[in-house]
Amino acid sequence: MIDTHAHLDACAEPAAELMARARASGVTRVVTIGSGLLSCRAALHIARAEAGVAAALGIHPHQAGEAGDGDLRELRALLSDPCAAAVGETGLDYFRDYAPRGRQLELFRAQAALAAELGKALVVHSRSAEADTLAVLEKVPADVPVVMHCFSSPGLLPAALERRWYVSFAGNVTYPKAEALRLAAVRVPAERLLAETDAPYLAPQPVRGRPNEPAHVVYVLDALAAVRGDDREELERRIEANAAAAFGLSSFGLS
Repeated sequence: MIDTHAHLDACAEPAAELMARARASGVTRVVTIGSGLLSCRAALHIARAEAGVAAALGIHPHQAGEAGDGDLRELRALLSDPCAAAVGETGLDYFRDYAPRGRQLELFRAQAALAAELGKALVVHSRSAEADTLAVLEKVPADVPVVMHCFSSPGLLPAALERRWYVSFAGNVTYPKAEALRLAAVRVPAERLLAETDAPYLAPQPVRGRPNEPAHVVYVLDALAAVRGDDREELERRIEANAAAAFGLSSFGLS
């Protein structure tokens, strides 16, 4: 099993301990996320040290107000690392509004262009920003894999289905009041479905209230298989294949 989105550098426990528990639960591959330059450096360090881990590197919209051209130049350099599989997470967050919206848009566009230039997947965070998210993504070349991370914007689902973006569900799909997310998960074609933890955030319902970690992605898989009526093992294999295709994981020996 693969956890396609975890912030291993943000977890309280060392990555080696988290990965040991993940492997014991059958989760042998993780994409760890860099959110900002310090986090990106930490993510690369973890990916180099831990078997089965690749990194996605980006500047989060929360940090857009502080990021400048120098940050983008350093991000480009970091993305040349052999362990770097994707650009992101990047995107727009108009719910928290921690950074000016205009600057969020500029940074999102720049990172989308970087993904297209480098031929890497684009990992997208979108919260309360559906129209502007779509305006940026509709200009991304069709051959760039787009991953809608921690999907929580049903209004973006028609565009995701039409444009064949990958749609990734996290622990919140297991919450009792998340019926809209489960209905969205039913509509996503099997070949475009991904699962993640977003650890250490959004622990699934069976472990809610505890810090999240990659081992818990099995609960997301269980919920997706149940709501879709899919065989769990078949869905697990399908998601693994999707992740390998989206992130080019065969080049990391992670497929």
